Amino acid sequence: MTEDKARVKIVSDRTLSNEWTKLSSYDIDYRDSKGETHRLRREIYHRTPAACILLYDVKRETVVLVRQFRLAACLEGHAGWMIEVPAGLLDGEQPEEAIRREAMEETGYRVRGVRFLFKAMTAPGAITEIVHFFAASVDTSDRIASGGGLASEHEDIEVMEVPLADAMRMVETGEIFDAKTIMLLQWAMLNRASLGA
Repeated sequence: MTEDKARVKIVSDRTLSNEWTKLSSYDIDYRDSKGETHRLRREIYHRTPAACILLYDVKRETVVLVRQFRLAACLEGHAGWMIEVPAGLLDGEQPEEAIRREAMEETGYRVRGVRFLFKAMTAPGAITEIVHFFAASVDTSDRIASGGGLASEHEDIEVMEVPLADAMRMVETGEIFDAKTIMLLQWAMLNRASLGA
């Protein structure tokens, strides 16, 4: 690991933007597997850590999803409204604390037993964000608020309760195309027996 890190030297680091988040341009010297060194330029979008959660109702075999506007999807020719699992930035909290807060804000579901699954970088070629993935069983009694997001952040979130089988069909048809959501739905299909445990 240390030897791999020694193959890369940061030559320069320039901030291109530092508004909602930071965008940097790096010049690096990179020594390839043949021992040759190349000067490369890369732009990196610095994102703080985040968390996401699969809320699964075992009795009804449904998942709780949210639908909200995403500018990046709109810019790529989609309507911009994406169906996703609840998620958000850690905002200085521990991942489990943050995802409990986000689940309540977005869906109105009180999350009790949270299970950490794994963490992943969703776009390591250009984004520093590490996402912590969780799952939790819920039932109708756990919905104690309406959700919909925070008015102070101008969130306009629609809460959806979708049968797991239908959600998987929505992945196949392209109606769901958010990476973290697809990962958690596939995890659910592989681990249905343990979801209620």
